[in-house]
Amino acid sequence: QLQLVESGGGLVQTGGSLRLSCTTSGFTFSDVAMGWFRQVEGKERELVASIDWKSFKTSYEESVQGRFTITRDNNKNTVSLEMTDLEPGDTADYYCETGKGRTRYAGFREIWGQGTLVTVSS
Repeated sequence: QLQLVESGGGLVQTGGSLRLSCTTSGFTFSDVAMGWFRQVEGKERELVASIDWKSFKTSYEESVQGRFTITRDNNKNTVSLEMTDLEPGDTADYYCETGKGRTRYAGFREIWGQGTLVTVSS
């Protein structure tokens, strides 16, 4: 059974940093792309970062480019999101997600974990 467990969220001031982690099980992690999404209440979930199966290709939503870094460890089946220079607009529930294929172009499965809340105070 596929499981995604996010952790690392919290309350931070503007300009601060957080590192989110996602522990996975129930599928062949190294064979698929992974992504981090975020959702603000009342809005659609948006993809903020993705990383392809071999880790050599990453992609970021424009507003987080240069501030967020996605990495993966194919030995530990984990994916992380390093977030720096956080802004109040980054406040959201963050979710990791497994891809349908090896790259982000195949889309994502939309099997969600419980998420982790990031709150950035001004």
